[in-house]
Amino acid sequence: MLRVTWKVILLSLLFIGISGVSVSAAFWDMEEHPMIHDPSMVKENDTYWVFGTGPADGNGIRVIYSNDSGYSWGEAPVIFPEPASWWSDYVPNHASNQWAPDIEYFNGRYWLYYSVSSFGSNQSLIGLLSTDSISSGNWRDDGLVTRTTTSDNYNAIDPAMIVDENGQPWLSYGSYWSGIKLTKLDPNTMKPTGTQHSIAARPSDPEHAVEAPTITYHNGYYYLFVSFDSCCSGVNSDYKIAVGRSAQITGPYYDKVGNSMMQGGGTILDTGNDRWIGPGHQDVYQNLIIRHAYDAESNGLPRLLINDLSWDSNGWPTY
Repeated sequence: MLRVTWKVILLSLLFIGISGVSVSAAFWDMEEHPMIHDPSMVKENDTYWVFGTGPADGNGIRVIYSNDSGYSWGEAPVIFPEPASWWSDYVPNHASNQWAPDIEYFNGRYWLYYSVSSFGSNQSLIGLLSTDSISSGNWRDDGLVTRTTTSDNYNAIDPAMIVDENGQPWLSYGSYWSGIKLTKLDPNTMKPTGTQHSIAARPSDPEHAVEAPTITYHNGYYYLFVSFDSCCSGVNSDYKIAVGRSAQITGPYYDKVGNSMMQGGGTILDTGNDRWIGPGHQDVYQNLIIRHAYDAESNGLPRLLINDLSWDSNGWPTY
């Protein structure tokens, strides 16, 4: 059972009664919204696991978990308390923490993609871990997935895997530069194979980000969620979530009014509110949307937000 605060429900019902406008479901109620940045979630048995960017002053990938449907959260040991030796072969001056992991289940294993980079650079790599049981804590290092150098016009960070309607896995990734890329994955190695596709960019506004892609399939369309603008500045962040859709996973993706996401299009889904500033780096898991936002009541700390994800009469996501 998902928990929502009765206060929010009553206020929502009051609003419906006054205006006749449908109001979406509230945030998941939590004992305390845990601190996490760039969250990705999966459920194993009765436990929700969320993986996120490691602590700014430490190493690794952060891991939190909930055994009570998301009400209370515990902290698991970080993954990569020490950096893997092979990272420096590709990114010599990488940050000590690893960024923007994505956790997915496919073919009997959990696959954890992650980014190794340093702020403002596109000399980056995406790596891969896997396990048959998250709770075991035993991860296999599956090595390099893809990389970029300073001579590339895109950035190999912010990975997100999707399995298409035919059972084929794909990986999207990218931040700033020329935008979001998509590649098919070999289902045996879970590494890229074949053509790289460009699916979203902001060519007229390159100083503002399009990043953190995640794709989900619903009723004949692939929906590409991205984050626009600036994260990582607490309450001064202007991050926001945008979305477009396509009948083909490789695009082209268009927003509600027909603007191409390759030309900066994207229908804004979430800009936050007075407390939750700069929501973004979203993940879609089943019927849920997961993201972080900066908490104005806690000096701008990034905290976990989860909502039920719904679809309107025209097939567009809402929450």
